[in-house]
Amino acid sequence: MKMRNQIQIILVLLGTFIMALSSCNKPEQVAENNAPKRPNILFIMSDDHAYQAISAYDDKLLKTPNIDRLADEGILFTNACVTNSICAPSRAVILTGKHSHLNGKIDNYSPFDTTQTTFPQLFQNAGYETAMYGKLHFGNNPKGVDDFMILPGQGNYINPKFITPQGDTTITGYVSDIITDLTINWLDEKRDKEKPFMMMYLHKAPHRPWWPRPDKFKEFTQKEFPLPASLFDDYENRGSAAKTAEMNLLTHMKYAHDSKIRPETLAEMGEVLPVVEGGSQGFDGPYNRTNAEQKALYDPILDSVNAAFKEHWPKMSDKEKMIWKYQRYMQDYLGSIESVDDNVGRVLDYLDESGLTENTIVIYTSDQGFYLGEHGWFDKRFIYDESFKTPLLIRWPNEIKPGTTNDEMVQNLDFAQTFLEIAGITAPSDMQGESLIPLLKGQTEKWTRESVYYHYYEYPSVHMVKRHYAVVTKEFKLAHFYFDVDEWELYDRLKDPQEMNNVYDDPAYQEIVKDLKAKLTDLRVKYKDSEELDQKYIDQYDL
Repeated sequence: MKMRNQIQIILVLLGTFIMALSSCNKPEQVAENNAPKRPNILFIMSDDHAYQAISAYDDKLLKTPNIDRLADEGILFTNACVTNSICAPSRAVILTGKHSHLNGKIDNYSPFDTTQTTFPQLFQNAGYETAMYGKLHFGNNPKGVDDFMILPGQGNYINPKFITPQGDTTITGYVSDIITDLTINWLDEKRDKEKPFMMMYLHKAPHRPWWPRPDKFKEFTQKEFPLPASLFDDYENRGSAAKTAEMNLLTHMKYAHDSKIRPETLAEMGEVLPVVEGGSQGFDGPYNRTNAEQKALYDPILDSVNAAFKEHWPKMSDKEKMIWKYQRYMQDYLGSIESVDDNVGRVLDYLDESGLTENTIVIYTSDQGFYLGEHGWFDKRFIYDESFKTPLLIRWPNEIKPGTTNDEMVQNLDFAQTFLEIAGITAPSDMQGESLIPLLKGQTEKWTRESVYYHYYEYPSVHMVKRHYAVVTKEFKLAHFYFDVDEWELYDRLKDPQEMNNVYDDPAYQEIVKDLKAKLTDLRVKYKDSEELDQKYIDQYDL
């Protein structure tokens, strides 16, 4: 009896102690449980994905239901643009939140200033788990990234090689599928699920040489696409830059590189007019990386394309040849994009199935725009809209009103500061962008930017687009081509959306020219660009 009473007393005291301990801890636990979870960020970027090839922007060429889903469930920006329309510089701007002249990556060849702070470093320091899978384009050890598998340089479409922290590896398959497999695997199995994540999911496609997966290649080779209104542009009422650029579909798009014409077919035909200088990277690259099984899938389609080319090309007029090249270009370019859209759908489905959707912000963009036959061109580089503008779609559940469209002037310069503010991380004071949070939350009255600054440097070089800087508002675009020429161009973006008529010398626009030149001067000061830096980067080319 005495023993039983002692046990009861001990149990009561122990229970009292446990309750007291629980009571002491309870306020902290409640506070922790009620604290909002930091959101995950999934940044999806493709390479050279024109906004015209996303059906949320324009459905004449292609349906992209999975990318469109981000617009339906979030926001679509119609005036998103870049600071420098070329691959590696755009990525450097995104990572640093600084213009090219400050981060050093002015073109695809110049070195990136590795002393620069990148936004993944700040996420990593703030306790986020960070990862990068796909195409970075420069460097092989991205800063601030816990785990990565990145393509060396441009990477390959077929059986791509990857750089990883553990060493190089080659994976059999099609690059868009593989990058997605790796991304989903990291989200599902490799990451620390106790931490929020910042994941960069970076597609190679649809970068040149536009090599679709065999099933897409077969499907799209049978399709025909509407011609752009300016396909046969003669560049009247434009400056010398447009007239001398080397990106015309007929005269500069290579047969073996871009049109899937075998080198042996060209050799059999003798001189093929127009003569287009250049190698056969499409076959040296993707095709020659195929194994026997993959080659067997590609060969019948390639044989069909080559047989038709051999039969019909010599009989075609220049106009017919231009149209033929445009159709082949669209078939391969859009076929590559459909695989991107399919794979974006796979990732969005995974977020739904895993319960991650509600607390994950998803961004879809491209490193710049791209010409899809407008002005007779392919490639990018120019300040003109098809190159300058980039797709930008963002979904943020419970914060962004579904189906929102916004036309403010936003840039890839703004991404770093936007992501940092979303995560509650203080941005460095030397970042040059502006957080998009007010626009994402519908607080447009808090957005004060009226104009953006652009500067392109890679000249003389491939495609021979002259160096220029510019100021752009919703209504107008003023550009100065300043090396080996001294020419100004002004376009009325509302009255002349195809930018066919340079009105710089039109008397009716002289007050606008004066106002925009003042804005351009102010922007160059604001962003710390100057004639001295222009000369520095000219000298860097040893010109």
